[in-house]
Amino acid sequence: MGRYAALLRGIAPSNPSMTNDKLRGVFEGLGLESVGSVLASGNIVFRSTEADVPALEDRIQEALRTGLGIGGGTIVRELTELRDLLDRDPFDGLTHGRGSYLTVTFLKARPHAVPLPPEPDPLTRVVGYDEGAGAFLAVIDNSEPGRTPDFMVWLDRAYGKDITTRTWLTVQRIVRKLEALT
Repeated sequence: MGRYAALLRGIAPSNPSMTNDKLRGVFEGLGLESVGSVLASGNIVFRSTEADVPALEDRIQEALRTGLGIGGGTIVRELTELRDLLDRDPFDGLTHGRGSYLTVTFLKARPHAVPLPPEPDPLTRVVGYDEGAGAFLAVIDNSEPGRTPDFMVWLDRAYGKDITTRTWLTVQRIVRKLEALT
């Protein structure tokens, strides 16, 4: 039985339809096992015998749409993909914090080769694209509150709404929770 993380886009924990208990209920209603949540921002871990990840993503998204009215995207990654990403340690030597916000932007399409933005963003250092995890890795200078780096805007324009970003710390928490699933 596989261990998976569903990374949901557009979850607002203050919305009564998007609380962790309601999100977990949708996953449990689909027959997924050992369902748990990580933080309150749309990270659901679970076990399933289903191995067709795109079909699983579609099934989850449809259940979220019909059950809770959530129209954001659903991106699913297997534990091994996320564990391998952590083991590659792409942010080697960097510390997550104000001014060095380590981010992982997961792409649903998972292209083999991806272009980088044409011009560098002064607020962003692109670490690269990790094909194994299907994710862009970047270090964001967020020391100026309320300022969205051009890189994040570029990602949204280039890849549409089928992306979602997590901090490196959140990815680490997700992996720990997945590894603890029974």
